[in-house]
Order: sequence, then structure tokens, then C-alpha cells
Amino acid sequence: MSVEEEIKEHAEHAREPFDKIVAATMAGIAALLALISVLGQHYTTETIINQELASDQWSFYQAKDIRRYIAQSTFDSLAAGRGGDALARKYAEDAGKYRAQADAVEEKARDYEKERKRSSEVARRFDFGEVFLEIAIVFSSLAILTKRRPFFVFGVGSALAGLVIAVTAYWA
Repeated sequence: MSVEEEIKEHAEHAREPFDKIVAATMAGIAALLALISVLGQHYTTETIINQELASDQWSFYQAKDIRRYIAQSTFDSLAAGRGGDALARKYAEDAGKYRAQADAVEEKARDYEKERKRSSEVARRFDFGEVFLEIAIVFSSLAILTKRRPFFVFGVGSALAGLVIAVTAYWA
């Protein structure tokens, strides 16, 4: 049985005002839980994508650096062996071009890594918020079953903590 179905069943069977209040609160908590869960998944996916993009950029960086090294080695060989000056200049220019391209690729890879780190932190906060909301539903259910107000108060407190943690994800 899903969380929504369970909450609906509790709301229908609630006869006492306390049960109705707890059941209605649980419905609100479940809605927040669903929203925060989706947001957490979104940022987790974004983290994975940014990691892949950073890895791709680092591979591209290595390819550029290898090309630079080959061009520099060829230039050095031509310069030492008195190959053609024009040919040596071409390889020196190629080495410089590949160095500049590699630097640009490295900067882009570092940007992806920064974005990955940020989205990872946001996802982590949403996940923590989700845990507190799940705890809130458990304690609210216990409040209905046992008819004890402290369980409900603890559940509401846990829900508020989860909401605060999730909201702070945007300032991560």
C-alpha cells in the first residue's frame, strides 16, 4: 500500500477530532515528501550528468595534451636535426595551439566539477529533508494508533525540520 493510500484510509476511518487533525497533517506531509523526493532525484541526476560531462572534458584535455606533446616533440626533433624552418615553425604553432585549447578544456572541466559538487550538495540536503518527513509520517501514524499527542508533536517537529533542511538546499 502506498503512502497516499494509507493516509487516505486513515483519514476515512478517523472519527475523533485528534485523528482527523493528524490525518490531515499527514496528507500535507506526504505531499511535501513527494515534492522533496522528486527534487532530490532531479539534483541527483544533475550530479551524475555533470560528472559525466567533466569526465568527457578531462578525456578531451588529455587528447589535446597528447597532441601538444607530439607537436612539441616533432618541433624539437626538427630543430635538432635541422629539418625545415617552416616545418619546425608549423609544429611550434601547433604545440601552442594545442596548449591553449587544452587550457580552455581544463577550465570547462573544472566548471563541470564545480557544478557537480553544488548539485550533489543540493541533492544531499533534499535527501536529508526527505528522511525527516518520512519520520514525521511514521510518528504521526503512531499518534493515530496510540492516541498519544507527544507522537504527533514529534512528527510535526520532524516535518518542520525536514522542510527547513530541504529549503536550505537552495542556498547550498
